[in-house]
Amino acid sequence: MTRLMVNGLATEAASEPQTPLLYVLRDELGLHGAKYGCGLGQCGACTVLLDDAPVFSCLTPLLAAEGRQVRTVEGLGTEQRPGRLQRAFIAEQAAQCGYCIPGMIMRAQALLEREPTPDDAAIRDALQPNLCRCGTHIRILRAVRRAAAEAAGEAAGEKAGTP
Repeated sequence: MTRLMVNGLATEAASEPQTPLLYVLRDELGLHGAKYGCGLGQCGACTVLLDDAPVFSCLTPLLAAEGRQVRTVEGLGTEQRPGRLQRAFIAEQAAQCGYCIPGMIMRAQALLEREPTPDDAAIRDALQPNLCRCGTHIRILRAVRRAAAEAAGEAAGEKAGTP
């Protein structure tokens, strides 16, 4: 058994240590946000955060996640209470087919945690490893900017002492 933390919850996986983390998340833990795209780390559909860093879960063996924090798109919010980035992607209609979106959101989450007010160049650079074949790139950029602006507005309100 391999022990890991997934979306803040301690769990164990029975898969072999070299099993790709993606398969464990989907098949053992029932977390279907990360998608199988290419299996080669070239599309980003499987992106999750491992200790706050984006990784291709199709290439990351389960053993590499042992004792570490794994976050998937399910860990950011629910359908009833979506997280900030999820709300921004919905508001900007950033998903067309939606296949790439969980990976894009996770990569954007890592960026915003590292750099709360990124410029367009930083956003493009951070999202570059993930592919969107539908061409919603402009809407994805707007969604990340929206989430950053919303967070900055909340932070400014807290500094000013407003609820």
